[in-house]
Amino acid sequence: MLVEVKVPMLSESVAEATLVTWHKKTGEYVERSENLIDIETDKVVLELPAPSAGVLTQILKKDGATVASGEVIATIETEATAKPDNQSEPASSADKQAGAPVVKNVERNTADKIDQDIPMLMPAARKLVEENNLKTTETSAIKGSGLGGRVIKEDVQAYMESKAGTASEIETKPDSTETSPTGERLDRRVAMSRLRQRVAERLVQSQSTAAILTTFNEVNMQSIIDLRTRYKIEFEKEHGVKLGFMSFFVKAVIAALKKYPVVNASVEGNDIVYHDYYDIGIAVGSPRGLVVPVIRDADRLSLAQIEMQIADFAKRAQDGKLTIDELSGGTFSITNGGVFGSMLSTPIINPPQSAILGIHATKERPVVENGQIVIRPMNYLALSYDHRIIDGREAVLSLVAMKEALEYPMSPLLEA
Repeated sequence: MLVEVKVPMLSESVAEATLVTWHKKTGEYVERSENLIDIETDKVVLELPAPSAGVLTQILKKDGATVASGEVIATIETEATAKPDNQSEPASSADKQAGAPVVKNVERNTADKIDQDIPMLMPAARKLVEENNLKTTETSAIKGSGLGGRVIKEDVQAYMESKAGTASEIETKPDSTETSPTGERLDRRVAMSRLRQRVAERLVQSQSTAAILTTFNEVNMQSIIDLRTRYKIEFEKEHGVKLGFMSFFVKAVIAALKKYPVVNASVEGNDIVYHDYYDIGIAVGSPRGLVVPVIRDADRLSLAQIEMQIADFAKRAQDGKLTIDELSGGTFSITNGGVFGSMLSTPIINPPQSAILGIHATKERPVVENGQIVIRPMNYLALSYDHRIIDGREAVLSLVAMKEALEYPMSPLLEA
């Protein structure tokens, strides 16, 4: 029986996807649920399992093709037990009796050799390896930064640049004088990933459709630091997760959104849609770029539950295992440039949301308390908001509410 391999149903916000890498070739036998191909959307990379066991008889869409939900990209013959191969050597009588599949016995081309030695090499990376005649020992030494450790084009480029730099340092003329640089000016053209294209599109959309302003404030993090120092051991024993800073920021944001609901709203045409729930997006770095998984109903979660979700998001973002649903929606977002050392920034709103909080590096700074100059761990907060529906008063007061919630937190162990 011939079974069609179809692109899985994508979410409503995802119109199309790109086929990344076929892991099987035409004529190869596949097991049921074995991963056939990676499919990249503007949010995640999906694995497409084989719907049935059998022989992959036809691949209709090649690597790099753009596809839509439900589109047929290959076929599997479930009743076939051997690879169709007109160039195969005749099978031995023993093989025929055992019903063993007939395997090609032809010389593999360069790409096939590379595939055997570097099974995680992506198509663009493979092309670059071939163009530069890199040896197997060299390609096997390249560390992959893509999904599941796959070697992507940028990994190969970085290796080649590193190799060129090392060579230029040790090369000398016969008279042992230093060689002069060639002065060659090079340009490298790298296609944007679908995720990067989507990020660019949404950021431009945000700046062109919303009236974005940013208000700033500073928060004394001493109380949060003292709480973490006092309770971190007990908290981890009780809940099995470390007590971080982000859960306090999520709680502070929710407290402010409850006081000023318009900051949690969005614009649809000429309507303001108020959301009576709190789905908080947390910006997380991944090998593919910045992604924003969403904590659903964050107001109903404890600090420990929030920390567990954030830790889970961070791990699965690195592994490329976040789902489309987890990256969709959200009523408000938080981005933390402080983990990279940022002191101050103006975050861009993630449409259709109307506001985003940017938090930064906590640094000891001189501040005035009761007429005295003292040193305190300070963090600058930045709230970007859509002035079409959020007035300066609501924006400023909501940021002040976040500041107060952070400076006067409760014990994390008092929560259920």
